[in-house]
Amino acid sequence: MTDRPPPKSVLARGAALLRACGDSGTPLTLAELALRTGLPKPTAHRLLGELVRLGLMERTAEGSYRIGLGLFVLGQSALSVCELRDAALPYLGDLHEATHENVHLAVPDGTDTLFLEKVTGRRATPIVSRTGGRLPAHCTATGKVFLALDPRPPRRVLPRLTPRTLVLPGQLARDLALTRARGYGVNLEEAEIGVSAVAAPVYAHGPGSRPIAAISVTGGTRRLDVDRVGARVCAAARALTRALSS
Repeated sequence: MTDRPPPKSVLARGAALLRACGDSGTPLTLAELALRTGLPKPTAHRLLGELVRLGLMERTAEGSYRIGLGLFVLGQSALSVCELRDAALPYLGDLHEATHENVHLAVPDGTDTLFLEKVTGRRATPIVSRTGGRLPAHCTATGKVFLALDPRPPRRVLPRLTPRTLVLPGQLARDLALTRARGYGVNLEEAEIGVSAVAAPVYAHGPGSRPIAAISVTGGTRRLDVDRVGARVCAAARALTRALSS
């Protein structure tokens, strides 16, 4: 259940339903959506009906709700996102070819990291991430890149996703300092047991400003060579930064 008060405006309530459904990655029932948004069931039901009529959500044969094709089409019209993703895809593809692991392009989204693109294959380690999904920034390699280069420290209770998630302020601060020093972030089973990742920052106008995105490689902890993969990810991130700056 959400720990935030339910949104008051109609627009905010509709957006809350869309986000709750999008974050889940699977269809949700009316009861589940009401619980996640804090909205009364009658209100949620009425708004869901409007969203379905607008094509922004769909109702499944089982009566659950999922994101509709209309919302996908709208999302594709976000020019800045499309330009970033199009520019990054060749570098993501090269990293996947070199590592045969999952490769992500992510951007900061509040206290989360949002995955704009994911390149994977049959040889890659199965992981929970997906395009359009998000995870708390403090337990992901891409999120640590954003936190390390953001002068504002996290000011909330950090959720623990695994026993290895860094939730104590001192622990996280030391890890972020190490991220700044070496130029890339590392997640060692902090979001998912058996899975680790390395990420490097991408800038719009070169280093010195806050990063607009991050590139990561995510795979099985036992076969992910952090130093070797870190060098590859940093090289790809620098090349994408140069392409965006030109």
